Order: sequence, then structure tokens, then C-alpha cells
Amino acid sequence: MAFLIALLVDGALTGALYALVALAFVVVYKASRLINFALGEWIMLAARLVAAGLHVLGLGLGIALGFALVGMTAVAVAFNGVVLRRLVGQPVISLIMVTIGLSIFLRGAAAVVFAGVPGRIALPVPRDALDLHGVLVAPDKVVAAAIAAVVIAAVAWFFHGSRAGIALRAISDDQQLAMAMGIDLPRYLALTWIIAGGLAVVAGTLWTAAAAGGFGMVLVGLKIFPIVIIGGLDSIPGALVGALLIGVLESVAAGYLDPLVGGGFSTVASYLVLLAVLFVRPHGLFGRITVERI
Repeated sequence: MAFLIALLVDGALTGALYALVALAFVVVYKASRLINFALGEWIMLAARLVAAGLHVLGLGLGIALGFALVGMTAVAVAFNGVVLRRLVGQPVISLIMVTIGLSIFLRGAAAVVFAGVPGRIALPVPRDALDLHGVLVAPDKVVAAAIAAVVIAAVAWFFHGSRAGIALRAISDDQQLAMAMGIDLPRYLALTWIIAGGLAVVAGTLWTAAAAGGFGMVLVGLKIFPIVIIGGLDSIPGALVGALLIGVLESVAAGYLDPLVGGGFSTVASYLVLLAVLFVRPHGLFGRITVERI
């Protein structure tokens, strides 16, 4: 029983990090109806910027985070202004291919720019494991999950309790009508990408500190993609529920099924759940059903 509880706790803590990354997917999709397939590379780049601030510039963790935020804001503004604004009104496949091209470019450029830069990021927390009623938990995972929960709550409030959030929700419902009501579409779309860049900084830092990072972090985007489909591409609560569900499922599968059917089954468990959900609810657990007049 203690083994199962340990797996559940570890899965829930990992799920909190999954939710933070999934939130970056959802934020972009809610406003622009665009899936950012370069998200894994964004997270990798953000983490490398933090690591460069720590190990190359000699900054403290807080200032290094600020340095990475400035860098990712610049990347977001440049990508939105130079690339996406020129593709307004173009087919969705064009936008998707642009994000895939961006992912390839960032992956190659980061390998050159950050070659030799240590990728380690450590949170200022004790290293000794916490004993929670017989269950040993890594303190950095607990802190990372707590920070992720606070950031998720802040973003959820932003979308539902601020004027900018309401404007972004209006853009998500109908871009043409939002523009007719006086909402500055380019400005708010740029804000969306800046928020995604900020989430990438936090997610990349926490992921590196709690689960190691490096250039292999680019695969995080593909790992998280089933979660946002399961929860619903435009649903923040769906991203949270889907992330916790997959985090716990992967942990339990790794503990009980991998020894029986061979290692690696836990890595495909989320895709099996994705197929099952799509059969029952093609729009996801919390996604909105789009009804159009023909």
C-alpha cells in the first residue's frame, strides 16, 4: 500500500509540472486557435537562458529568471511581429508548419549558442528527502509543484478576472467580432505569446530543477500534447485535470506494468488514454463543442 501511495504522490507532483507546460499550449490556442508545436523548444531555450544567467553571467537565480523572461519576451515579440502577423488569414496548416520550422531552428541554434553551458538549475531547497507518513518525497518536486500551482492559479485568474483576459477570451470566441468591438488584435496576440514565453521560463526552470533538463527537453512538448487533447485544447481546467490524470497514470504504470510488460509502457500510456477519450469525446473532457451554421 505504501508503494502505491508513493507512486500516486510522485505522479501528482509530476502532473503539476505537466499542467504548467500544458497551460502554455492552452493559452496560445485559446487566443489564436494555433497549436504551438515548438513549445518543447521554447521550454528548452528558456531553461538554457536561465542556466546561462547562472553559470555564464554569474547572476543569482531571481535575476537569472528575469534575464530569461526578457529574452523570451524578445523571442515572442519578434516571432509574433515578424512571422505570425504576415500569416494572418492564411490556412491553418501554414501556421502549423511555421511553428514546426521554428522548433527546428531553435533546436539547432540553441545547440550552437549554448554549447558548453552547464544546464543544471538548482532550487534553494534542502536536498534531504521529506518523510510524509512513511512516503519519501523529493523536496524540489514539492516546491516545483507548489510554484506550478500558484502560476496556474494566477493565469486562470488573469483570463477570468482581468480586462486583458476578457479581451483574449473575446478574441478566442470570434476574432472578427472582437476587432469590430475595438480590440487591438495584434497587440493581444503578442501578449499571448509573451505569456507563453513567461510560462516557458517557469516550466523550464522547474522541470530542470526537479526532473533534469538539457537539450532533450525539446521532447516535453510532444509528451504534453496528449494531455491538452484529453483535457480540451481551449480549457484551462481541462489541462489541469488531464495533466494530473496522466501524471498519476504514468507513475502507476511505471511501478506496476513496466516490470511485467517491459520498460517503456508508461511512456505510451498517455496515448492509449488519448485514443480512448477521442472515441468518446472528440473535443476532450472539458473542451467546447463548436457549432456552426451551414
